[in-house]
Amino acid sequence: MEDPESAGDPAPPGLSSLLPPREFLRSRKGQLLLAESVLSFIIFICYIASLAASFMMAPLLEFLLALFLFFAYASKLNEKFKGVYWPLADFLRCVTAAIIYFAISIAAVSKYGDGASRAAGVFGFAATIVFAFDFYITFNDLVAFLKQGSSEPPEGRRTEDEDSDSDSD
Repeated sequence: MEDPESAGDPAPPGLSSLLPPREFLRSRKGQLLLAESVLSFIIFICYIASLAASFMMAPLLEFLLALFLFFAYASKLNEKFKGVYWPLADFLRCVTAAIIYFAISIAAVSKYGDGASRAAGVFGFAATIVFAFDFYITFNDLVAFLKQGSSEPPEGRRTEDEDSDSDSD
């Protein structure tokens, strides 16, 4: 008997239709958003089990935001909704997350002595590094956008040299 997936037939609709495309999962942005979601969820669980339960709201919000952006980028919502400049929103999310995770991780490790708080702090420092790397990458995209001086893609826009050449004809 032949395997249905190897026969070349498309997969039947179902749970697999909710999964993001493989290309996105292999991209740097997809891996960063997945790592941010997983780390935020682990930190949230650690804070629930710890004495520092008052810190659980920040990882929960970051988990939900990272998960939303993960599925928004995977389903190409950023291409459908042009009213939002997605890299700027992502940059601001990453900067605030890195700062908040760094602050609450220091507080969790230094103020609380239980193992769950310390684990949340250690995972929080790891999340700080991941979010900082993500905002560094996103910052480079923003700088490239600002140097362009337009919201049009570079291939759809003529350069100033071409414009001056066509004016002199």
